[in-house]
Amino acid sequence: MPSAPAKSSPAAAARRRLLRRGMLLEGLTIGYNVAEAIVAITAGILAGSVALVGFGFDSTIEVIAAAVVGHRLLAETRGASVQEAARQERRALKVVAVTFFLLSAYILWDAARKLGGFEAPAPSLIGIIVAALSVLLMPALGWWKHRTGRQLGSKALMADAKETMVCWYLSVTLLLGLGLNAALGWWWADPVAALAMVPVLTHEGREAWDESGERA
Repeated sequence: MPSAPAKSSPAAAARRRLLRRGMLLEGLTIGYNVAEAIVAITAGILAGSVALVGFGFDSTIEVIAAAVVGHRLLAETRGASVQEAARQERRALKVVAVTFFLLSAYILWDAARKLGGFEAPAPSLIGIIVAALSVLLMPALGWWKHRTGRQLGSKALMADAKETMVCWYLSVTLLLGLGLNAALGWWWADPVAALAMVPVLTHEGREAWDESGERA
Protein backbone atom coordinates (compact mmCIF):
# COMPACT_ATOMS: atom_id res chain seq x y z
CA MET A 1 0.00 0.00 0.00
CA PRO A 2 2.66 2.65 0.87
CA SER A 3 4.37 2.13 -2.49
CA ALA A 4 1.45 3.55 -4.57
CA PRO A 5 1.94 7.21 -3.55
CA ALA A 6 5.68 6.90 -4.24
CA LYS A 7 4.98 5.81 -7.80
CA SER A 8 2.40 8.48 -8.53
CA SER A 9 4.20 11.35 -6.77
CA PRO A 10 6.90 12.01 -9.43
CA ALA A 11 4.32 12.10 -12.23
CA ALA A 12 2.04 14.40 -10.22
CA ALA A 13 4.95 16.68 -9.36
CA ALA A 14 6.03 16.81 -12.99
CA ARG A 15 2.51 17.75 -14.06
CA ARG A 16 2.35 20.48 -11.45
CA ARG A 17 5.61 21.89 -12.83
CA LEU A 18 4.17 21.86 -16.34
CA LEU A 19 1.01 23.58 -15.13
CA ARG A 20 3.07 26.28 -13.42
CA ARG A 21 5.14 26.73 -16.58
CA GLY A 22 1.97 27.01 -18.64
CA MET A 23 0.55 29.66 -16.30
CA LEU A 24 3.85 31.57 -16.41
CA LEU A 25 3.79 31.54 -20.22
CA GLU A 26 0.20 32.77 -20.24
CA GLY A 27 1.12 35.48 -17.74
CA LEU A 28 3.95 36.63 -20.01
CA THR A 29 1.55 36.57 -22.95
CA ILE A 30 -0.97 38.73 -21.12
CA GLY A 31 1.60 41.24 -19.89
CA TYR A 32 3.32 41.65 -23.24
CA ASN A 33 0.13 41.85 -25.27
CA VAL A 34 -1.56 44.38 -22.99
CA ALA A 35 1.41 46.70 -23.55
CA GLU A 36 1.51 45.86 -27.26
CA ALA A 37 -2.21 46.53 -27.70
CA ILE A 38 -2.02 49.93 -26.00
CA VAL A 39 0.98 51.04 -28.08
CA ALA A 40 -0.23 49.57 -31.38
CA ILE A 41 -3.79 50.89 -31.20
CA THR A 42 -2.65 54.35 -30.07
CA ALA A 43 0.02 54.55 -32.76
CA GLY A 44 -2.39 53.17 -35.35
CA ILE A 45 -5.06 55.77 -34.58
CA LEU A 46 -2.52 58.60 -34.71
CA ALA A 47 -1.08 57.34 -38.01
CA GLY A 48 -4.42 56.27 -39.49
CA SER A 49 -3.04 52.76 -39.99
CA VAL A 50 -5.63 50.01 -40.45
CA ALA A 51 -3.04 47.25 -40.17
CA LEU A 52 -1.57 48.68 -36.97
CA VAL A 53 -4.95 49.10 -35.27
CA GLY A 54 -5.93 45.60 -36.39
CA PHE A 55 -2.69 44.30 -34.95
CA GLY A 56 -3.53 45.96 -31.65
CA PHE A 57 -6.93 44.29 -31.62
CA ASP A 58 -5.23 40.97 -32.31
CA SER A 59 -3.16 41.60 -29.19
CA THR A 60 -6.35 42.01 -27.16
CA ILE A 61 -7.57 38.70 -28.58
CA GLU A 62 -4.39 37.06 -27.35
CA VAL A 63 -4.95 38.54 -23.90
CA ILE A 64 -8.48 37.11 -23.79
CA ALA A 65 -7.35 33.69 -25.00
CA ALA A 66 -4.39 33.59 -22.62
CA ALA A 67 -6.61 34.57 -19.68
CA VAL A 68 -9.12 31.81 -20.43
CA VAL A 69 -6.43 29.16 -20.93
CA GLY A 70 -4.57 30.37 -17.85
CA HIS A 71 -7.78 30.03 -15.83
CA ARG A 72 -8.15 26.46 -17.06
CA LEU A 73 -4.58 25.62 -15.95
CA LEU A 74 -5.11 27.32 -12.60
CA ALA A 75 -8.31 25.34 -12.06
CA GLU A 76 -6.41 22.08 -12.47
CA THR A 77 -3.75 23.14 -9.97
CA ARG A 78 -6.62 23.74 -7.53
CA GLY A 79 -8.00 20.24 -8.02
CA ALA A 80 -10.57 20.65 -10.82
CA SER A 81 -12.04 17.40 -12.09
CA VAL A 82 -11.18 15.99 -15.51
CA GLN A 83 -14.67 16.91 -16.70
CA GLU A 84 -14.33 20.50 -15.49
CA ALA A 85 -10.89 20.87 -17.12
CA ALA A 86 -12.28 19.56 -20.41
CA ARG A 87 -15.23 21.97 -20.21
CA GLN A 88 -12.90 24.92 -19.66
CA GLU A 89 -10.73 23.85 -22.60
CA ARG A 90 -13.77 23.84 -24.88
CA ARG A 91 -14.75 27.26 -23.57
CA ALA A 92 -11.25 28.60 -24.30
CA LEU A 93 -11.36 27.30 -27.86
CA LYS A 94 -14.77 28.89 -28.44
CA VAL A 95 -13.55 32.25 -27.13
CA VAL A 96 -10.53 32.15 -29.44
CA ALA A 97 -12.73 31.23 -32.42
CA VAL A 98 -15.24 34.04 -31.87
CA THR A 99 -12.57 36.70 -31.41
CA PHE A 100 -10.83 35.54 -34.60
CA PHE A 101 -14.08 36.04 -36.52
CA LEU A 102 -14.72 39.46 -34.97
CA LEU A 103 -11.22 40.64 -35.84
CA SER A 104 -11.63 39.44 -39.44
CA ALA A 105 -14.89 41.40 -39.78
CA TYR A 106 -13.27 44.55 -38.38
CA ILE A 107 -10.31 44.36 -40.75
CA LEU A 108 -12.54 43.78 -43.81
CA TRP A 109 -14.72 46.78 -42.95
CA ASP A 110 -11.93 49.22 -42.09
CA ALA A 111 -9.58 48.21 -44.91
CA ALA A 112 -12.39 48.57 -47.45
CA ARG A 113 -13.15 52.03 -46.03
CA LYS A 114 -9.51 53.07 -46.30
CA LEU A 115 -9.04 51.76 -49.82
CA GLY A 116 -12.37 53.18 -51.01
CA GLY A 117 -11.58 56.62 -49.63
CA PHE A 118 -7.90 56.58 -50.60
CA GLU A 119 -6.93 57.52 -47.07
CA ALA A 120 -3.15 57.36 -46.78
CA PRO A 121 -1.81 56.34 -43.34
CA ALA A 122 1.12 58.33 -41.99
CA PRO A 123 4.41 56.43 -41.52
CA SER A 124 4.70 55.01 -38.00
CA LEU A 125 8.16 54.36 -36.55
CA ILE A 126 6.59 53.16 -33.28
CA GLY A 127 4.47 50.68 -35.21
CA ILE A 128 7.53 49.35 -37.02
CA ILE A 129 9.35 48.87 -33.70
CA VAL A 130 6.36 47.07 -32.12
CA ALA A 131 6.03 44.76 -35.13
CA ALA A 132 9.77 44.02 -35.15
CA LEU A 133 9.74 43.12 -31.45
CA SER A 134 6.88 40.69 -32.00
CA VAL A 135 8.68 39.12 -34.97
CA LEU A 136 11.62 38.43 -32.65
CA LEU A 137 9.74 37.31 -29.52
CA MET A 138 6.64 35.41 -30.68
CA PRO A 139 8.34 32.30 -32.16
CA ALA A 140 10.03 31.40 -28.85
CA LEU A 141 6.86 32.03 -26.84
CA GLY A 142 4.77 30.00 -29.27
CA TRP A 143 7.24 27.12 -29.23
CA TRP A 144 7.27 26.91 -25.43
CA LYS A 145 3.48 27.03 -25.27
CA HIS A 146 3.10 24.28 -27.85
CA ARG A 147 5.68 22.07 -26.13
CA THR A 148 4.08 22.57 -22.72
CA GLY A 149 0.58 22.00 -24.12
CA ARG A 150 1.70 18.79 -25.81
CA GLN A 151 3.28 17.52 -22.60
CA LEU A 152 0.12 18.35 -20.65
CA GLY A 153 -2.18 16.98 -23.33
CA SER A 154 -3.94 20.36 -23.39
CA LYS A 155 -5.58 21.22 -26.72
CA ALA A 156 -6.45 24.66 -25.37
CA LEU A 157 -2.82 25.52 -24.62
CA MET A 158 -1.71 24.18 -28.01
CA ALA A 159 -4.42 26.26 -29.71
CA ASP A 160 -3.19 29.30 -27.82
CA ALA A 161 0.33 28.50 -29.04
CA LYS A 162 -1.06 28.57 -32.57
CA GLU A 163 -2.64 31.94 -31.79
CA THR A 164 0.80 33.18 -30.79
CA MET A 165 2.30 31.94 -34.05
CA VAL A 166 -0.51 33.65 -35.97
CA CYS A 167 0.55 36.81 -34.14
CA TRP A 168 4.05 36.24 -35.48
CA TYR A 169 2.68 35.96 -39.02
CA LEU A 170 0.65 39.12 -38.53
CA SER A 171 3.75 40.87 -37.21
CA VAL A 172 5.65 39.99 -40.38
CA THR A 173 2.73 41.17 -42.53
CA LEU A 174 2.38 44.38 -40.53
CA LEU A 175 6.12 45.09 -40.71
CA LEU A 176 6.02 44.66 -44.48
CA GLY A 177 3.06 46.99 -44.90
CA LEU A 178 4.40 49.71 -42.59
CA GLY A 179 7.89 49.43 -44.03
CA LEU A 180 6.70 49.84 -47.63
CA ASN A 181 4.59 52.83 -46.66
CA ALA A 182 7.45 54.48 -44.78
CA ALA A 183 10.17 53.73 -47.36
CA LEU A 184 8.30 54.06 -50.66
CA GLY A 185 5.12 55.92 -49.78
CA TRP A 186 2.94 53.00 -50.87
CA TRP A 187 -0.04 53.99 -48.71
CA TRP A 188 -2.17 51.17 -50.10
CA ALA A 189 0.32 48.59 -48.75
CA ASP A 190 -1.05 49.16 -45.24
CA PRO A 191 -4.71 48.19 -45.84
CA VAL A 192 -3.63 45.47 -48.27
CA ALA A 193 -1.36 44.06 -45.58
CA ALA A 194 -4.33 44.14 -43.21
CA LEU A 195 -6.46 42.22 -45.73
CA ALA A 196 -3.74 39.59 -46.02
CA MET A 197 -4.43 38.76 -42.37
CA VAL A 198 -8.06 37.80 -43.00
CA PRO A 199 -7.64 34.33 -44.59
CA VAL A 200 -5.33 33.25 -41.76
CA LEU A 201 -7.65 34.61 -39.08
CA THR A 202 -10.79 32.99 -40.50
CA HIS A 203 -9.02 29.65 -40.99
CA GLU A 204 -7.72 29.60 -37.44
CA GLY A 205 -11.11 30.71 -36.11
CA ARG A 206 -12.90 27.89 -37.90
CA GLU A 207 -10.32 25.37 -36.72
CA ALA A 208 -10.61 26.51 -33.09
CA TRP A 209 -14.43 26.31 -33.32
CA ASP A 210 -14.29 22.79 -34.72
CA GLU A 211 -11.82 21.75 -32.01
CA SER A 212 -14.25 22.98 -29.38
CA GLY A 213 -16.69 20.29 -30.45
CA GLU A 214 -19.13 22.70 -32.16
CA ARG A 215 -20.01 22.87 -35.84
CA ALA A 216 -21.07 26.09 -37.57
